[in-house]
Amino acid sequence: MADHGAPIAYLLLEEGTPVFSSDGERVGTVEHVLADANADIFDGLVVDTRSGPGGFRFADAVEVDAIYERGVILALDRDAAAALPEPAENAATMRADPDDTTPDTAGDKLRRAWDYLSGRY
Repeated sequence: MADHGAPIAYLLLEEGTPVFSSDGERVGTVEHVLADANADIFDGLVVDTRSGPGGFRFADAVEVDAIYERGVILALDRDAAAALPEPAENAATMRADPDDTTPDTAGDKLRRAWDYLSGRY
């Protein structure tokens, strides 16, 4: 296994950090960390795979196995990593009462990723 450095918190993860599949293949680089720093919640990563097949992909927090100084390891093999979804915008909600809301879902994370990529953050 390659030396990816010491384990770090998602708060220290930098854009451009290499992202690897669980079988050691480089699948891209970190484009953006999705998190709610105020609540200390890591939502996932937008991974730039443009150097290979694909484009931007969304890796949910449960799909991130480890974060190191010089690399992120996904809990997915190369084929599963290539099949990650593209960040996408969710349909807008016109009105929501507190009773209508639910905790963050993968769709919420994808919306935040899309908002970041489209410059609406």
